[in-house]
Amino acid sequence: MELHDVWFVLIAVLWTGYFFLEGFDFGVGVLTKLLARNRAEKRVLINTIGPVWDGNEVWLLTAGGATFAAFPEWYATLFSGFYLPLLVILVCLIVRGVAFEYRVKRPEEKWQRNWETAIFWTSLIPAFLWGVAFGNIVHGVEIDRNLEYVGSVGDLLNPYALLGGLVTLTLFTFHGTVFTALKTVGEIRERARTLALRVGLVTAVLALAFLLWTQADSGNAKSLVALVVAVAALVAALLANRAGREGWSFALSGVTIVAAVAMLFLTLFPNVMPSTLNPDWSLTVTNASSSAYTLKIMTWLAVIATPVVLLYQGWTYWVFRKRIGTQHLADAAH
Repeated sequence: MELHDVWFVLIAVLWTGYFFLEGFDFGVGVLTKLLARNRAEKRVLINTIGPVWDGNEVWLLTAGGATFAAFPEWYATLFSGFYLPLLVILVCLIVRGVAFEYRVKRPEEKWQRNWETAIFWTSLIPAFLWGVAFGNIVHGVEIDRNLEYVGSVGDLLNPYALLGGLVTLTLFTFHGTVFTALKTVGEIRERARTLALRVGLVTAVLALAFLLWTQADSGNAKSLVALVVAVAALVAALLANRAGREGWSFALSGVTIVAAVAMLFLTLFPNVMPSTLNPDWSLTVTNASSSAYTLKIMTWLAVIATPVVLLYQGWTYWVFRKRIGTQHLADAAH
């Protein structure tokens, strides 16, 4: 296996880790409107992800940086062609981070309610747009002989990509719902389990349609295996949730995300951005990659740094592993 193949796999792993971790905290952000019945329950939901949301975003930064360094042509075409949706995602992530920090800076109810509304929208919009972006990457976009995107923003809003956006939105919401059931106690835990069943059924229908479309369009034997694993894991997650096994349900919803993202990258390889104008103009792991020397240096840095990142992030989750409820909130709203 060549180094550019190795880095394609590593970037796939980074995006998978990002969607697994950020997926549930996007979902929890959406639940602040769908599940919480009062401001105390909103505080509980936000507190379940409060210690970890910023660490989850490290995976996005690393995935973007790795793409820039390992596949500069891919990075350039992707970020120029998808400039507007990626800018919207970036603004949402900035506002979302500010909302988490500023929400508690003042005690006024209106102040806190406005920031909580911001958390909802800046969780929902990226959860949808990431699916749209990856739907276009897998399906292919208009790339010319100069390896530049020549389509418009409207071209990105095609039926396949929009379905992909609905899948990521519902899947992340389901992932966040089972995470909430795992991390809370009392009435909110029971309602989370009930909501997870409803959201999960919608997710199953949308995900099956999207993955079958992907398989029919550009799938292979390996992607078919990933499709089967994703569907089986989602069904098992629903059954585990119904049985009250929140830990298993969360783990299996995570397997669903991992398998679904793996399927997308398996159908994509060896391309990184297919061209719908001419297959010969597609960006591939070969024509989009950096030099072998650059990839070699990056590989050594990844070998040293990755275990450290995994250890400190794993430690964070271990420290904040206990369930919480409204009875655990401090009296002061701020």
